[in-house]
Amino acid sequence: MATGGGIIRSILFSWALFLAAAAVAASQALPGCQDKCGEVSIPFPFGSTPSCYLNENFAITCNHSFSPPRPQLLGSDVVVTNISLEGQLEMLNYVAQDCYDPDGTLVMWINSVLWADMFTISNDKNKLTGVGCDTEAIITAEREDIGSGYFTGCISYCDKMETTLDLNGSCSGIGCCQISIPSGLKNLNISVTSFNNHTNVSDFNPCGYAFVTDESKFSFSFKSFEELANVESLPLVLDWAIGNETCMVAEPKSGYACKENSICYDPVNRSGYICKCKDGYYGNPYLHNGCQDIDECKDSSLHNCNSERDCVNTMGNYTCSCSKGFHGDGRKGGIGCIPNVINVIGICIISGLTVLVFIVGSSWLLFIHKKRRLIKMKKKFFRQNGGFLLQQELNERQVSTETVKIFTAEELQKATKNYDESQIIGKGGFGTVYKGMLKKGTKVAIKKSKVVDQSQIKQFINEVIILSQINHRNVVKLLGCCLETEVPLLVYEFVSNGTLSDHIHCENKDRSISWEIRLRIATESAQVLSYLHSAASTPIIHRDVKPANILLDNNYTAKVSDFGASRLVPLDQTQLSTLVQGTLGYLDPEYLQTSQMNEKSDVYSFGVVLVELLTSKMALTFDAPEEERNLTNYFLKSMRAGDLFQIVDEKVAKGGDIRQIKQVAEVAKRCLRVKSDERPTMKEVAIELEGLRMRHQHPWAEVAVNQEETPIIMYTSE
Repeated sequence: MATGGGIIRSILFSWALFLAAAAVAASQALPGCQDKCGEVSIPFPFGSTPSCYLNENFAITCNHSFSPPRPQLLGSDVVVTNISLEGQLEMLNYVAQDCYDPDGTLVMWINSVLWADMFTISNDKNKLTGVGCDTEAIITAEREDIGSGYFTGCISYCDKMETTLDLNGSCSGIGCCQISIPSGLKNLNISVTSFNNHTNVSDFNPCGYAFVTDESKFSFSFKSFEELANVESLPLVLDWAIGNETCMVAEPKSGYACKENSICYDPVNRSGYICKCKDGYYGNPYLHNGCQDIDECKDSSLHNCNSERDCVNTMGNYTCSCSKGFHGDGRKGGIGCIPNVINVIGICIISGLTVLVFIVGSSWLLFIHKKRRLIKMKKKFFRQNGGFLLQQELNERQVSTETVKIFTAEELQKATKNYDESQIIGKGGFGTVYKGMLKKGTKVAIKKSKVVDQSQIKQFINEVIILSQINHRNVVKLLGCCLETEVPLLVYEFVSNGTLSDHIHCENKDRSISWEIRLRIATESAQVLSYLHSAASTPIIHRDVKPANILLDNNYTAKVSDFGASRLVPLDQTQLSTLVQGTLGYLDPEYLQTSQMNEKSDVYSFGVVLVELLTSKMALTFDAPEEERNLTNYFLKSMRAGDLFQIVDEKVAKGGDIRQIKQVAEVAKRCLRVKSDERPTMKEVAIELEGLRMRHQHPWAEVAVNQEETPIIMYTSE
């Protein structure tokens, strides 16, 4: 008979074997593929060669120039330290720092850039942290859910070392600051700055540090000042998922990743889906036969039978011939426990009847269940997305269903050939745009967003109604929406000739559009923004004015699009306080600092667009020389130095009127003023650009009116 200690050792040993088997299964790669790089397991869908990973997002480069070898994300030096099949990947990310001499001279400045576009930064694991006594930690990134930039930071301050001695583990602004980050961030840029160049604290803290890291892997203490000087990188957790579709959308398609004995679930606050083994199974749900049955009978902690002999293992479960309980006489065991043979016969009879009933009724029940589930889900999404509220608003405002149509999910599914990849015409952080064909032969663009903020449903409904009533030839017409899906689908008129960005940033300069067309597009776009600000029934601030949101038809007529970030301005308010969002390079600096948004924020963004039209350069170019990376700063510096034509596009300079180009540059300069009160309104900008076009088309007008007195030109050069 085994002693108590022997039994415990036996149980622990069997549990250890089970955990070891589970670990092996969890790290399983495709057959014939390398399942480890150094000390790190590489489970499928990840892999180190093209035939071993699901797609390039999951490619791992095993760098053998180190010992042991280092797994790295494809095409980068990002070192991977752990991969979890639960949808998370741990990596090492560089620490940003700045260091100064006692006299305040900068001796070292390192920023931290993470480019991992395929995954998002885990917001429930990581935090932005700044360490130092004269330190501001700053993070800029892209927001996957809203398709725009993100910017924030925190400040850490202290005047002497003693103030940090009792703060072990506390990171609340004295020597260390820490803030949470939102979901959906990607492509981080972390930097650190100082207010007084550490001159007041240089004797014990000459450097400041900033990093995004797994908060469980960093604890602040007064020793952190010294320790971080020798730390190059810290752990950061990325969230990963399969594709960008929900389980319901992905499951019917051929590339569905979840294999036998697994289930699919949609992760919170990010796109795509995750697979996991069903209860009673363990292993890798992304591999055929990757989820293996757990034999609960071999471990008493996993079953509720009287003994292992009374336990019968089944696929994904188990049955008992005698359950743990009490006999009638009080002894432990099954109540009225009968011989195992009789139990087995009874189980066989019951199982046979169950199988028979299942065969007869399963098809019918499955059909009814699926149909009811689909109807129930559609109703849930319709209610969740504000369908009833929209219908009520339409009735109250007496808006025709021809003006804003509510499409069914089936209509749009057929229009896009079940959202086939061949129908995709645009992709970004906001979601995906599909080309579609309605029954009547009307071509449409269907925008399928990734997420929707439930707290903003009423605002979304109001925007749908108002935008559907905008009747401006240079605004992409909103035809309707579909509310029966997880996120609302918006249906727009189809514009065939791409975006303005495609035509001014194309690699083949011979195909770029002429200055005359550029000026016309600028004028039409300015007139649209002027209309939105001052002529619409409720003023609308676009909030994301950029060339990628100006579409062109075959005649190069401008069509302003993408009002996903737009906000309605109540008539009794001049500005709104909102979460800063937009696209880096186009954001109004005053709005960035104060979070106070007004129509002049659009004016600034439009100024950047004018500069892009003049120069054919991108608003931000990280691989350019430092002074040229930010186009706005480079343009304003060139204007101050009188070197405008040093940055003007060569084709624009040769094909356009020199005086006209200079005047447009002056308009852009005024739009880019830091203080919003000093910028012109969009109405003034639109009038001035139209005036420049008209004067160029009718040069005889200059004979009649002196240039300085022409009422069409509202500003003179500074």
